[in-house]
Amino acid sequence: MESSHKSGPPLRLRWSGVTDRGKVRKNNEDSFVAIQFDAQEVRYLGKVGEDTGEHNDFVFAVSDGMGGAMAGEFASRITVDKISHLLPRSYRLGVSGLESGFADVLEELFEQVHRALTYLGASYEECSGMGATLSLGWFTPGWMYFAHIGDSRIYYRSVRDGVLRQITHDDTYVGWLFRQGKINEREARTHPRRNILQRALGAGNQFVDPQVGSVACEPGDLFLFCTDGVVEGLYDHALAELLRRPTAATATNWNPAQQLVNASIENAGRDNTTAVVVEVL
Repeated sequence: MESSHKSGPPLRLRWSGVTDRGKVRKNNEDSFVAIQFDAQEVRYLGKVGEDTGEHNDFVFAVSDGMGGAMAGEFASRITVDKISHLLPRSYRLGVSGLESGFADVLEELFEQVHRALTYLGASYEECSGMGATLSLGWFTPGWMYFAHIGDSRIYYRSVRDGVLRQITHDDTYVGWLFRQGKINEREARTHPRRNILQRALGAGNQFVDPQVGSVACEPGDLFLFCTDGVVEGLYDHALAELLRRPTAATATNWNPAQQLVNASIENAGRDNTTAVVVEVL
């Protein structure tokens, strides 16, 4: 994790992001954020776009809130808002060459979000129990640094082998059973305890211990950030198939995030559904 901040040619990324409340929920407790930033400023990106980070880094993240009334929606919005305020300060540390590893920066970010949600949950009755998942990717030349807690997910497809892999661990008992090989994907998706989180930001948790890691990225790689609503309706093989870029003749206005969300809601739709797809060009 102790990599120099600028270790490759400028990044060029293409992205798309979509969130939908689904067929059943009255409000949307999911949020996502796409930003480009340097030491001085943060620029919020559109839901669909393409840009080069010659002097900037990119961050993409999804969050699924939880709590009574509107607390879940509030929790996820606070979570993604904190990202845009805290990361530019860390960019300055990296550029100035100070000994501040990305793991430390991301762990501190998660800790500060956790404190904010815990404080609000303890201060206001309507926010009691509020919490959120967070799956975040920080793109800088040559690398994607990520941090994660909860049951939202990050997937990675390398241009080298074309295989879509989940690189985050679901913080659930069922996720642990699946990783241990005790149940298969179908059993994990239908298990009665599949939605019970063991770790999250806020939500009465005392400690925050996010999964933190890094992936060396190159042109042709693809990343998917999604909440559990997406995978409720789509198995991993279906995600992989929907993320295959169409031929040039049919690729005009292709929006992979919209395609994933539409397909998932058609198959399930009981939960809020959010996807952000990032391609390295």
